[in-house]
Amino acid sequence: MKPTLPSWNNGPVRSAIEDFVSGVVAPGGPQFVAPSERIAVFDNDGTLWAEYPMFAQVCFSHEKLRELIVATPALAGKRAYKAMLAGDMAALKAMPKQEVFEPALAVHAGMTVPQFQADVAEWLGRSQHPRYQRGFDTCYYQPQVELLEYLRAHGFKTFIATGGGIEFVRAVSQRLYGIPPEQVIGSSTRAKFDFAGGHAEIVKLAELGSFDDRDEKPVNIELHIGRRPILAFGNSDGDLAMLRYVLGGKGPNLALLLRHDDDAREAAYDRDFHVSPLDQALDAAGKEGIHVVSMQRDWTRIFP
Repeated sequence: MKPTLPSWNNGPVRSAIEDFVSGVVAPGGPQFVAPSERIAVFDNDGTLWAEYPMFAQVCFSHEKLRELIVATPALAGKRAYKAMLAGDMAALKAMPKQEVFEPALAVHAGMTVPQFQADVAEWLGRSQHPRYQRGFDTCYYQPQVELLEYLRAHGFKTFIATGGGIEFVRAVSQRLYGIPPEQVIGSSTRAKFDFAGGHAEIVKLAELGSFDDRDEKPVNIELHIGRRPILAFGNSDGDLAMLRYVLGGKGPNLALLLRHDDDAREAAYDRDFHVSPLDQALDAAGKEGIHVVSMQRDWTRIFP
């Protein structure tokens, strides 16, 4: 028996998803898509798990930042580093996303990728989300996990395309979402190959490589996947280019935009969340065929 969508309410959005998938998998039908081309991409922060009032990776990096400042004191004068050191979430929320993520991506300079991922696992094992009072790694959205399983059961290959750090998300993607690390696209620091002592490792550097947000998302999707997805799911202006890229393809496609409008069960924010606003994308949705998913209306539950 194939997975269903038990945490999704009946309504136009669920119908759009099920009708789209039914058409894609119907052999000989006008909307049929070969399995090799059934590519779905999801944003992570705010789409697959909670991002409010601040991204999980930023909270994680706050603990590690002082070690980096000791090694590179000049960084303490940069405003994102200064705000993170002070725990000034209001200041961070007022900055562009790329600036907020700069220290979050830099704190593990000099570490190998396995060392970094071990740090992530250790932190997730003991840290609580400040708003929801539950482990950060239990703040993923149950309806989205069901949707990922539903898509895979119908021959889709599911990817993450996130503005968050690629190694950070790869550390949890298989366990939380069933998405293997090689199917995660994200922001990255530059790195180097190291063969010291006869051990071959990749070492992270404190230099931004690619910030996977806005127009960079479809560019990185093409670079890493080599196929245009036929389904995309995001939650902010940072995902609008990705949604447009999917809608611009030939054949059937589906673009979805999650709106956080449930302050009782999760949070209510959109245009006013400066660090990751839902503003331009919300205005574009009705005009461009993007389906807006309401947490309040379309989901029977939020967290597992």
